[in-house]
This record gives sequence, C-alpha cells and structure tokens, in this order.
Amino acid sequence: MPLDDYTNNAELHERLIAEVLAAYPDKSRKRRQKHLAVAKPIQGEAEADAEAGSATECAVKSNIKSVPGVMTIRGCAYAGSKGVVWGPIKDMVHISHGPVGCGHYSWSQRRNYYTGTTGVDSFVTMQFTSDFQERDIVFGGDKKLEKLIDEIDTLFPLSKGISIQSECPIGLIGDDIEAVSRKKNKETGKTIVPVRCEGFRGVSQSLGHHIANDCIRDWVLDKKDNDFEAGPYDVNVIGDYNIGGDAWASRRLLEEIGLRVVGNWSGDATLAEIERSPKAKLNLIHCYRSMNYICRHMEEKYGVAWMEYNFFGPSQIAASLRAIAARFDQTIQDNAERVIASYQPMVDAVLARYKPRLEGKTVMLYVGGLRPRHVVTAYEDLGMQIVGAGYEFAHNDDYQRTGHYVKEGTLIYDDVTGYELERFIEGVRPDLVGSGIKEKYPTQKLGVPFRQMHSWDYSGPYHGYDGFAIFARDMDLAINNPVWGLFKAPWKKEKAA
Repeated sequence: MPLDDYTNNAELHERLIAEVLAAYPDKSRKRRQKHLAVAKPIQGEAEADAEAGSATECAVKSNIKSVPGVMTIRGCAYAGSKGVVWGPIKDMVHISHGPVGCGHYSWSQRRNYYTGTTGVDSFVTMQFTSDFQERDIVFGGDKKLEKLIDEIDTLFPLSKGISIQSECPIGLIGDDIEAVSRKKNKETGKTIVPVRCEGFRGVSQSLGHHIANDCIRDWVLDKKDNDFEAGPYDVNVIGDYNIGGDAWASRRLLEEIGLRVVGNWSGDATLAEIERSPKAKLNLIHCYRSMNYICRHMEEKYGVAWMEYNFFGPSQIAASLRAIAARFDQTIQDNAERVIASYQPMVDAVLARYKPRLEGKTVMLYVGGLRPRHVVTAYEDLGMQIVGAGYEFAHNDDYQRTGHYVKEGTLIYDDVTGYELERFIEGVRPDLVGSGIKEKYPTQKLGVPFRQMHSWDYSGPYHGYDGFAIFARDMDLAINNPVWGLFKAPWKKEKAA
C-alpha cells in the first residue's frame, strides 16, 4: 500500500496487522496477535501522564516463548551473558564451556572497543573454548575445564580473572562448574566466576542478562571488599558496551560536567571497576533491559541510587545531563548548563546540514536492548518520524517505557517473525529500516534503505554530541544514497520489457 496510507495512521496500521495475521493458522494467529499492536493514547490521559510520564500505551505481550516453527530473531541465554554482559570485560578471560560452535559464533561480533594490549592485559577479541567432543559429553568436562584454567593462568598471567560461560550441554550433563571455580580460585587467587547461562534457559537472551547480573552479585560484588577511596562526584556508567566507542563519548560528557566515572562497564571495563562500583554515589544505566538487575541490587544492599539516561540526540542529551546534574550540587548543575551551551553551535551546524535532507522521512526500528525507544528522539531531532518500533527480547516494562517516546499510531511488534517484518516493511514502505544484520539484506532487496542498529554498521559512536553528527551523516548516506535510483525491481523490469 502507498506510504501515505500507513504513515502514523492507527486505523490503517491495525488493518495491516489484521492482513498479516490472516496468513496464520488459528492457534498461531491467536498467539501472535497478542504481540502486535498500535500505540494508543493512555486512558484517562491527564491522570496517567501525571503518574507515569508516558505519552502513549504500547500494550503487547512480551517475554514468552516463540512459536515453534516460526522463525524469529532472538538470541539465547548464552548470547545474553557471554555476548553482552561478561564478554566486553577486557582484563578477564571468558571461556565458552562446551562445543566450539557457540564460542565461534559469538567471537568478537559486537565491536566492543577497549584500550589495552590484546593477549597481554586485554582479551575481548580472543576466543577461549573447552571444545567439547563426544567423550566429554559421555564422561563430563570438569577435568578438561580445570586443565583449561591452568593453561590460561600460565599463558596469560596478567588476566585478572576468568568467567565460565556454560553452553547447552553443560546443563544437560551436569558439569559442576561451581566446584571447579571454587577450587581454582583457591589455587590461583584469581576471581573465577561460573555462569549457568546454558542457551536453552529462558525464552531469549534476556534471561542470560539476568543470570549474568546475578553472577556479578554473587561472585564479585558480595565477595570482594576493597580500599577504594570514593569521592562526592563518583558515578558508574552501567549497561554501555562501548559499541564503536559509545561509552567513551558518554564518559567524556559526564567528566566535562565535573563527575568522576569510576566504573564504565561492561564496555572497556576492568574487573576492578566492577569490584569498586558499590562505593559510587550514583549508577547511570544506559541499557535498562540488560543491567537493571544489578543496579537494583546495589540500591538495596549498598544504598547506591540509580537512574536511566539517554545520550542519543541533542534533545535527550540535554535532558539527561540536567537530570543527572540534579542529583548533585549547584556546581555540577551549572557545569551541565555550560556544557550544553558549548555544544549548541555544533548541534545547530549538524541540523542545518542534515535536517533539510531528512525532514519528513519515516523510520521503522526493530532491535534488541534499548534502541527501539532511545533512538526515537535522535531521529525526531532530525525531523524524521518513527512509524514502527519493536524489540527482540523486551519485557512489559520496556514497552511501558517505549510509550514515553513513540507517538499515537506507531506500529508496535514484539519478537516479530521474518514474515511479519517483511510484510510490515512492504505495507508501510518506510524511508529507512533500522534493525540487525539478519534483516539487512532482505530489506535492501526490497529496495528500502537500511542501517544496522546493533553495531552501527561498522560506524559510530552514536552517543553524545559528536556521535549525533556521525548518526546524522550515516542516516543521510543511507536514505539519500543515489544507488536506490539505479536499479529496478524484477517485476518492473518485466513490465518494461
């Protein structure tokens, strides 16, 4: 259908959902219709807005098992732990305990930038696996794991610790990775963390985040005491994985307003930064879905307050800096205003260059973590409009937070299938789709521009004011690339012939 028919129009978006659901058998249709919706005004809008601060309601079912046989785009619990939470911690070795496939697939795919010398004091881009064979399945892998830890300790003496990321067979055969961890901790004196993140646990990689957080709680925070001297302006940046240098951009802004970032994890993080994190004055959480658990624990046990922030786009950067500064004294608040003002000429220049080229363009988003809501206002700062948003592994509270950002009529889809996403793109026909690598090439084959919003399509950073300039440039390059006018769809070629 024509773009104008579907642009932010609730009635027609609902009709599109109905057309998509009609292709399913009755049982599958009843299950999937709970995951698809259109953003609606909140009932009793004035009262609800005052209470929740939300603009729309995005009520869809989430965080339940996918329909068997219907291909969706989720990761597993192992991916959530190893690929997201533990893997970017640079001075620890992270063992993929099990067959080589999972470790190989998760090997250095997320562009978690770090400082350090690889193989000496940093190990993010290295892959360690216990390489399970048939005999290990039969007889168990505990002895092999012990030998692997001994070899790592010998070959990489500057590593500060080891995490054991268990793959599916470990949970099935019952390897006692906790006993191995305790034994090797006594022998080496290093932090050894067993992570029960077998891929089959839970419904998506989200449970892997939770398990990884619990292991930080049980095997690092609650077992370590240190003599770190805290200051009045100490903060932790949590849930920023430094994709393309994002965490560095955020850290620079926070330090410019006078705060001291004592922990920046897990992107470019050290084990020491995690160990001292309970002594900070405030936890700033970027990816709420993956790290809210450990922030809640630190608030309950150590009294460290936490808040979510958003450094995508100038309007949210300014709002977040002011909200963060409000937690501190007048000096920090004045610094925040000065920093915001100092970057305004850059913002004006970026908008003057790119907004005329992007204004009115429409975008559909389907990503994991926080991006389907956090990047909304960055697009809107450029005059663009979000017509669809959805998550791979969100929970209900993620969709509640999404209501703070998206407008009425926005198409909402949870754990969308390949068929559904393709039909939505065909129906809405947006000017740009932002999603993951698996969706990139099918979308481009539809003749629709695409940006990979998991790892910024090998660009970045996108956080902060400098990142906004890169973000605007990349969106312009994608949408206004002349290549889209240089080819015709096969059916148009046939008609012309």
